[in-house]
Amino acid sequence: MNKLKFLLIILALNINLGFSQSTLDSFLKPSDSLNKPRLNKVIISEAVLATTALVGLNQLWYADYPKSDFHFINDNDQWLQMDKVGHVFSSYQLGSFGANALKWSGCNRKSQIIYGSTIGFAFLSTVEVFDGYSSEWGFSLGDIAANAGGTALFVSQELLWKEQRIVPKFSFHTTQYASARPNVLGSSISEQIIKDYNGQTYWLSANVYSFFTKSKIPKWLNIALGYGAEGMITGSDDLVNTVFFPDSKRTRQFYLSLDVDLTKIKTKSNTLKTLFSLFNSIKIPAPTIEISQFKGVKGHFFYF
Repeated sequence: MNKLKFLLIILALNINLGFSQSTLDSFLKPSDSLNKPRLNKVIISEAVLATTALVGLNQLWYADYPKSDFHFINDNDQWLQMDKVGHVFSSYQLGSFGANALKWSGCNRKSQIIYGSTIGFAFLSTVEVFDGYSSEWGFSLGDIAANAGGTALFVSQELLWKEQRIVPKFSFHTTQYASARPNVLGSSISEQIIKDYNGQTYWLSANVYSFFTKSKIPKWLNIALGYGAEGMITGSDDLVNTVFFPDSKRTRQFYLSLDVDLTKIKTKSNTLKTLFSLFNSIKIPAPTIEISQFKGVKGHFFYF
């Protein structure tokens, strides 16, 4: 989502300046050396986006709930840990955005790792402080650990392989559960994508060729392991769930599927490279094997 905002800013700048397609392609090409005007654009854009997001959260989300003294909360048993996996995904993707933005401006790898890849952890930890002052929630050490895990996943691969071979991805499908509590799980599809944990699936998508470079495996082919859950109307209260869906149980689900690493598709177009990078956080629908906690094993011709 944040990568998409970055792309929209770039596109808006180009539209306003009347850029041609070739100029846009040149603009999106990462600089070979430090480009201070680009670096300034990155810093200003990130500052504006972060400030706008935090102010928006405070006004549109936290303003509806009373404030409190700073306090902690242990929510590690909530939502079958789907929210924690979401924090890992968000922290990684924000960190990837930060590192790629600095790469585009010509910063060296050390700066990309230290200052770029940690932007997700910094931003999400700030949001966690907001939670700490809200009576409805609290500062969650579990969320902080998940944020750190997402950042560590990105940084460790950069240090070990100098590339991202294993990428967290996301997919979503609508479920019946949102209708029971639309104020919590979302009343529209756009809200449900963010709020309805029952329809979310988080993946670790590994590029096969990166591990077997001497093979004839297509360079874009990935194998993805997914995690999801369903049967959740509330964070942990099974009694509330059974009132609405008496035959439903809170269930963990694990998936094995094929995927595509869009960044491995060859192209000379920097515009396409940018688009491929942006949408590489989304899992491609593909044949999938599902292993459910209570329902056993079943296959999907296409799963999303």
